[in-house]
Amino acid sequence: MAQLTSPLTYREAVAGALAQEMARDERVVLIGEDIGSGGVFKTTAGLRDRFGADRVWDTPISEQAIMGAAMGAAMTGMRPVAEIMFSDFLACCWDYLANEIPKARYMTGGQVTVPLVVRTANGGGLGFGAQHSQSVENWALTVPGLKIAAPSTPADVVGLMASAIRSDDPVVFFEHKGLFASKGDAAPPGHVVPLGEARVARKGSDVTVVALAATVPLALAAAEELAGDGISLEVVDLRCLVPLDMATVFRSLEKTSRLIVVEENPFQGGWGATVASIVADEGFEMLDAPVRRVAGDNVPLPFADALEKRVIPTTGKLVEAVRRLASY
Repeated sequence: MAQLTSPLTYREAVAGALAQEMARDERVVLIGEDIGSGGVFKTTAGLRDRFGADRVWDTPISEQAIMGAAMGAAMTGMRPVAEIMFSDFLACCWDYLANEIPKARYMTGGQVTVPLVVRTANGGGLGFGAQHSQSVENWALTVPGLKIAAPSTPADVVGLMASAIRSDDPVVFFEHKGLFASKGDAAPPGHVVPLGEARVARKGSDVTVVALAATVPLALAAAEELAGDGISLEVVDLRCLVPLDMATVFRSLEKTSRLIVVEENPFQGGWGATVASIVADEGFEMLDAPVRRVAGDNVPLPFADALEKRVIPTTGKLVEAVRRLASY
């Protein structure tokens, strides 16, 4: 069983966060494929041994069944955490996620709540191919009624998971596959990160970079490289897309006057377009240069490593974009 001690891997933080909330609230149950044995990414390791089969439910390979059972459990007093193994497979249960779960509270005038969390492994960079590597947080962003969290550090996994499970509204919790092996400081006891509260991952004065999940360490690596050129990046980790903390972005822009958004999902319809639009509407006077976006290409993700790197954001692509913007 993963312990919340430092240093901690992102993968261990997921299991530890789930254990923390299951111990805290007996209504929390887990449901998903292979989770009893730890799951394909070993993010539920040890939980069935500790909490038993009554609270860790292995299911058939059916995303519709997982989501439907989770919805019913949530509507009748439980707090289920449903795992959809790969975020690409949210398409298999999209009617529940887009048309049923987020609308129940509204359509019943608040008489019925659906307090559930949908955990899913998101993103590319590992050569899993076109159907197992997509970054699909922008899918969920189009659905009113869903909250969206995407942590970049082990501590934030714990803090955001606590808030997600305790929320009375449905939360889609994106865990990035490329971060599972990464390490970071463990969360302090009782750590809770409010949904919709961004953090400044690195302070800077020349350019603001807004990032999420795996693009946060990418942006931090770019900041280190650019510091040698005398360019100071401020890196804002959004942590959540809904609620969206634009106040932190605007406070950063007051200092830098330049903005780049780096996102793994495709450029077309990506969440960075929403951030850029809000800045254009509400903070145009702050800008000394155009807003730039570094995003995935609008193509299916290649299997080959060299080709995949051509498609998704990289440190090199971000460094090049920052240099152009800094000299604008």
